[in-house]
Amino acid sequence: MFKNKILLITGGTGSFGNAVLRRFLDSDISEIRIFSRDEKKQDDMRRRYSSPKVKFYLGDVRDVDSVRTAMRGVDYVFHAAALKQVPSCEFYPLQAVKTNVLGTENVLEAAITLGVKRVICLSTDKAVYPINAMGISKAMMEKVAVAKSRESDTTTICVTRYGNVMASRGSVIPLFVDQIRGGNALTITDPEMTRFMMTLDDAVDLVLYAFEKGKSGDIFVQKAPAATIITLTKALFSLMEVPDHEISVIGTRHGEKLFEALLSREEMVAAQDLGEYFRVPPDMRDLNYGKFIDQGKKQISVAEDYNSHNATQLNVSGMKALLMKLRFMQAITSGEDVQAEE
Repeated sequence: MFKNKILLITGGTGSFGNAVLRRFLDSDISEIRIFSRDEKKQDDMRRRYSSPKVKFYLGDVRDVDSVRTAMRGVDYVFHAAALKQVPSCEFYPLQAVKTNVLGTENVLEAAITLGVKRVICLSTDKAVYPINAMGISKAMMEKVAVAKSRESDTTTICVTRYGNVMASRGSVIPLFVDQIRGGNALTITDPEMTRFMMTLDDAVDLVLYAFEKGKSGDIFVQKAPAATIITLTKALFSLMEVPDHEISVIGTRHGEKLFEALLSREEMVAAQDLGEYFRVPPDMRDLNYGKFIDQGKKQISVAEDYNSHNATQLNVSGMKALLMKLRFMQAITSGEDVQAEE
């Protein structure tokens, strides 16, 4: 489907954009456009890949004119641009709205207007039962995507939702590794806190699955395994050969949950089990309010959400095996000095 096509990645200088480039550069895709606001990261990528297939567009999803400029002639869009850090979004919630919600509206409106064939929007488990500004803004991003999917018969718009991408920039694994290497106590919030665990390759696989199988308005979720924070720390201690490293329990931080959900109870009722993935079709009810008020669903009362407490739980050996799939951890255990996954 990508042969001789042009792909645009918004927020393309991040971890996901780099993973897509590694996957696609040697394929028969015609061109990959990297759209972002960070000229330094663009220059780093330009030097790293040095490929005529990769084109760079400086702009911001908040600026619809820059979005349109980058999107002219594009066949497909992976929309990854977002504010993702929970603390910064908590202190500046309107900034999260401007990028995650209004920026998504700009991307989707431009895609529909310019005849883009498919758009995949990347979301997060924090959008389910959100308690912080980042999660709320991503939940609204999903609502925007589903609403826009009803407006076009020619542009297919899908959403992928996933949990923690292991060893990506700003994630906890590089922090833990730095603390271990520096001889500092490992700071964990709650030993029994659980999180879904995905590799960057898993994230790309999920997007490609949605790209190939999705119908407009669909939300796709991978059945990712989960682990407690203490399981993750024990696996890291074992791999880095520091079994007696000090742990400091600091308590749950503002805006954090004990566990994350990838699908709500309401979504689980409608979800289709596709083996490795769940597909949630869009709610196609119109503004006939009787369907919302007079007609309920008994299944919702007995359904259970899909969360990191009831998902498949990794033990220490399973966590170690998953960690060793990461280029980051392969380098760390070989004694190399590396940064988080690009």
